[in-house]
Amino acid sequence: MTDHQVVSQEDWIAARKALLAKEKDFTRARDALSRERRALPWVKVEKDYRFQTADGEKSLAALFGDRSQLLVYHFMYGPEWEAPCKSCSFWADNFNGIAPHLAARDVSFMAISRAPLKTLQATAKRLGWSFPWASSQGSEFNFDFGVSFTPEQIAGGEVDYNFGRQRPFGDEMPGISVFHKDADGAIYRTYSCYARGLDMLNGAYHYLDLVPKGRDEDELAFTMSWLRLNDEYDA
Repeated sequence: MTDHQVVSQEDWIAARKALLAKEKDFTRARDALSRERRALPWVKVEKDYRFQTADGEKSLAALFGDRSQLLVYHFMYGPEWEAPCKSCSFWADNFNGIAPHLAARDVSFMAISRAPLKTLQATAKRLGWSFPWASSQGSEFNFDFGVSFTPEQIAGGEVDYNFGRQRPFGDEMPGISVFHKDADGAIYRTYSCYARGLDMLNGAYHYLDLVPKGRDEDELAFTMSWLRLNDEYDA
């Protein structure tokens, strides 16, 4: 870091303006990609999925509330796990407080995991989370949306994830799915993303991209090996 180039204020402004031009190009490209994302065709959801929530059992349709759009974060937390996925927990630390803002734009938000509801509620209390979180235990929801895998699938060496075949890291993987409910109550899957596609929901990572060291993960044994649950870092 101490070997970094240091210049005059005038030279810094010139360099910053040059980068700003590229940033504006990126912003315009991102806006165009977002329009393409919203223009994707939809597929109708036919199954009657059921979830355990703080307000009792609910259908997928009920998770929308009185809104026509639903964002689901597929949170890695298996039924027998003693603790939540650290990476998903890093993402979840960005969720508190967003629900009212999304609701103002006709969007409901829900994290969904296969762990029992009581486990999810205890974890949320421990880690200071207030976002909506439902259990899909006993449902095929996670399997149908490509984020949970059976022992037989894992034994095969590869699973369908992120719209391709790859070796699984375990029986749970992360993802995001988006749904629309029309005036007649029909539900459609409009979008799903996985792997690095989830970066868009992690504000902390975007902040790290601004600082001199960036995410500072290149020399680690594996990406995000530095992560801890938010109450496990050294004081």
